Amino acid sequence: MSANQQTALIVGGGIYGLTTAWALARRGYKVTVLEAGPLPNPRSSSCDEHRIIRHAYGKLEGYARLMPAAFEAWDALWKDLGTSHLAPIGATYFLRHDDNWFDPTIRALEEMTVPHRLVPLDEAARRFPMIEMDGLQSVVETGGAGMLFPARILNDLVVHLAAVGVDLISSTHVDAIDPDRGLARVGSTDYQADRLVICTGAWIDRLVPEVKGKAVPSRQAVLYYAPPPELAQAWSQAPVIVTRGVEGGLYTMPPRYGMRFKVGDHRFSRAGDPDGDRIPTADDIERVRALFAEGFSTPERYRMLEAKACYYTVTDDEAFIVKPLGTKAHFVSACSGHGFKLAPLVASKLAEAIDGALSDAALTAYCAARPLEETPA
Repeated sequence: MSANQQTALIVGGGIYGLTTAWALARRGYKVTVLEAGPLPNPRSSSCDEHRIIRHAYGKLEGYARLMPAAFEAWDALWKDLGTSHLAPIGATYFLRHDDNWFDPTIRALEEMTVPHRLVPLDEAARRFPMIEMDGLQSVVETGGAGMLFPARILNDLVVHLAAVGVDLISSTHVDAIDPDRGLARVGSTDYQADRLVICTGAWIDRLVPEVKGKAVPSRQAVLYYAPPPELAQAWSQAPVIVTRGVEGGLYTMPPRYGMRFKVGDHRFSRAGDPDGDRIPTADDIERVRALFAEGFSTPERYRMLEAKACYYTVTDDEAFIVKPLGTKAHFVSACSGHGFKLAPLVASKLAEAIDGALSDAALTAYCAARPLEETPA
């Protein structure tokens, strides 16, 4: 390390910790990452088989407008990793009632010139035999969407960061931080740097008390199914499918590219202890199964392979909280399930702020997808 090289210490080795390390290393920082578990950590919110990436965002139009830049940030990451972990298979939305999703979504897609179209119901019945057609009002097919493969991304990030000199320290639980000194304490050992970044996901309020009650852990159930043989061909060509019913929304990731078929619930529990197990309750499972039965035909023909719980961090307005802390620190609270798809973009903006190229107020506003003048002090 040169005498003038700036140092950065990152607490948390999930997608935000690792992409922030990537963004800062690209700017010439000497970076150290402290992670409480292994790297990657299977208990982290980031670690999964697949996640949705999309431009369609319903009423969250501010986040929809960030997505072109988010795709560009992923492209920069793919270039550094030497491979892409994105399957651009599109997404199709099956709507069963008017919940104010359609108009803002179409408006944003048209503004961004993202391909989309209404699919006639008779065409949908032919192309999507897995869908329950009774009660279906409309079908929207969109480009600019697909699947990200988190486990592959995290593994490649760990390999890449080690290769460019990032110090990756696993199984190291941070007990306390001093944001004015850029310090993280592990037992009797202090780690210190010019800049400190807290990226601990659902555990964020343990080290950053100011977010307690604002960014709360949310335990979410996901189910993995084996589709029936008669639908295997249809599923092998399926896009990401989102159903929006009277009781809530359900997203499904097709069994493609070596991944299993996953079903998840859009409703936020806003409860749970991230130190707890990853086994959903019977009520968690029944909620997802009921939504699946509403949206899909012959649900009894699907065999459940696994049920598990993951954790998001949720705010009331589903917005990120990315702010300075003390004089030498920042923290990142990724929110509401759209955290993963925006990680390289948010990390890059955070690196700009740390490097002095973006004001902290502008960083906070940008990551919350609102104009600067609307950002709370």
